[in-house]
Amino acid sequence: MLTQLSINNYALIDSLSIDFSTGLSIITGETGAGKSILLGALGLVLGNRADLSSLKDTSQKCIVEAKMAIANYNLEDFFNEVDLDYEAETIIRREILPSGKSRAFVNDTPVTLSVLNELKNQLIDVHSQHQTMELSDNAFQFSVIDAFAKNQPKLDSYKRGFLQLQQLEKELKELEQIQKEANQQYDYNLHLFNELEEANIKVDEQEDLEERLEKLNNIEDIKTNLSEALEISVNEEIGVQNLLNTLENRLSKIATFSKEYQQIAERITSVKIEIDDIVAELEDASENVDFNPSEAEEINDRLQLIYNLQKKHYVNSNEELLVVYEQLSEKVQQVESAEDTINKKKQEIHSVSEKLDKVADLITKSRKTAIPKLTKELENLLADLGMKNARFSIHIKQTIIYFSNGKDKLEFLFSANKGGNFGELKKVASGGELSRIMLSVKKVLSENMQLPTIIFDEIDTGVSGEVSNKIAAIMKQMSNHMQVIAITHLPQIAAKGNNHYKVFKEEVKGITTTNLKQLSNDERIVEIAEMLSGKDISESALTHAKELLN
Repeated sequence: MLTQLSINNYALIDSLSIDFSTGLSIITGETGAGKSILLGALGLVLGNRADLSSLKDTSQKCIVEAKMAIANYNLEDFFNEVDLDYEAETIIRREILPSGKSRAFVNDTPVTLSVLNELKNQLIDVHSQHQTMELSDNAFQFSVIDAFAKNQPKLDSYKRGFLQLQQLEKELKELEQIQKEANQQYDYNLHLFNELEEANIKVDEQEDLEERLEKLNNIEDIKTNLSEALEISVNEEIGVQNLLNTLENRLSKIATFSKEYQQIAERITSVKIEIDDIVAELEDASENVDFNPSEAEEINDRLQLIYNLQKKHYVNSNEELLVVYEQLSEKVQQVESAEDTINKKKQEIHSVSEKLDKVADLITKSRKTAIPKLTKELENLLADLGMKNARFSIHIKQTIIYFSNGKDKLEFLFSANKGGNFGELKKVASGGELSRIMLSVKKVLSENMQLPTIIFDEIDTGVSGEVSNKIAAIMKQMSNHMQVIAITHLPQIAAKGNNHYKVFKEEVKGITTTNLKQLSNDERIVEIAEMLSGKDISESALTHAKELLN
């Protein structure tokens, strides 16, 4: 609940700080005294848009601060979700700088206006005349029925399933789109895949083939040079082998005379062994050198196939070509297995839908059970508020469509007059009637859900006499379950408050300012007497005021 509101440099307010408590708090004051300024300041601290016109002194910043006791609102999870420090007494502060920049803080942590608005929805409900239009809003109507039916656990379960179903349907749609696009390319991709599969490309194949082809294309040079190399190696007179044999013989004869000669001899022997091996390989190479036209043609054809495939797929190597092959394989496989994937996704959707249907059925059943009781309670409340012939016609019909709060369509109709036709609230109820209907709805809600603090902004407009007493009694009953703050012009309502505050204007050094103060018992008597008879307070008005307060 709201425990304290502090306002500095806002509209006509220099500086004020006021404490609030539980029960029913009343705010009164003359027309134009500044009651709307208080609501404006409260709206500002709870996330409403701001501009420089809000500043009383445009050279100083405006600060509005609200202290909220939130221990009973189960808001720990919300604070964790938005990464805020949870405090049982939470302080919300809003600042408007002279530059026009606006800042908001929750427990001294900067927050965005969207977070502030989310928090506001769970803390304070400001009921004004225009809010009665919510009565015609289907979502609001459902929220009233569901609160009365205690449907929140079922709705939480349904919403989890509904979000899961939406995600699965999104995934199915994406899969079907992918399949559609893939199908359009399937035949071409399959052709490319089969072409590469048939080619059976190897990573190092191109380099090997190019080397073999180079060898075949230079066969004559190879033969000539191999022959000459052999001649140099094995010639009887000048051949390398013969010369090394002679060299080996010469050194072997002196090797025993010195370690130095022995080492040289051993090295010559090693060289001779290596030359013998080289000569053997030269002889093999020379014998195997032969030009095979068909082999050259096969290699040419194979290389041309590789070059053509690389060009076709805009790559420069077999390694890249194999990457293309893998990608094509995946695309072809994706199409060929897509039907199974889609069918599995449809089965998931069917399974979630079945579970969702069961929860939706429970919600529908609960709503249908609650509606007659809700209708009777609202009609009884309205009868007390002077609308004895008010009747509701509320019907639920389940559809095959999944909505965010179930599968139901709602018809919420109203008739204010005996024998009158039922119609939509906004079409058949007057402004005063809508205010009383909304008060009745809020009364029902206060008893069936944990409502935040509620502020009634002149809900008594257009009523008087016994009806005003009934309105006061209803607000008093509501204050047993929640903090109720009522801005009123009616003495009957003002007298019901546990606490009474007065908004007033005063001139300080020629400047008009708005102030708010809590009234003592004696001051309350005077204020209510003034509300009864005007500025010239009579003894009878004072007596009447005391009677109302007692």
